[in-house]
Amino acid sequence: QVQLVESGGGSVQTGGSLRLSCAASKYRMSSGFMGWFRQAPGKEREGVAAIYPSSMTQYADSVRGRFTVSRDDAENTLFLQMNSLKPEDSAMYYCASTGSSWSYRGPLAPATYNFWGQGTQVTVSS
Repeated sequence: QVQLVESGGGSVQTGGSLRLSCAASKYRMSSGFMGWFRQAPGKEREGVAAIYPSSMTQYADSVRGRFTVSRDDAENTLFLQMNSLKPEDSAMYYCASTGSSWSYRGPLAPATYNFWGQGTQVTVSS
């Protein structure tokens, strides 16, 4: 069973930066897709960024140019560098993994992913 643990969330002002981390156990991240998702109160969970096994990346339009997803294969850790944060970026952020097999619905589709972390809260104040 893949286990994912996020860290790095917090409270920042508009324009600030945060770096989220996701550590995986019992699984090599490079074996499948890894993604970052977020969910604000009353809203659906949305895909923010994803990284393919090949290390190609995909971003939601709302964060492209501000967020960067990366993966450290040696440390088996996933990162999300978030710059120029806006109040609308406030949400619970989740790390997700497909595991070694998946039903592909798109890199930013929650249904593609089989394993989820507990989430880390990001709050951006104006």
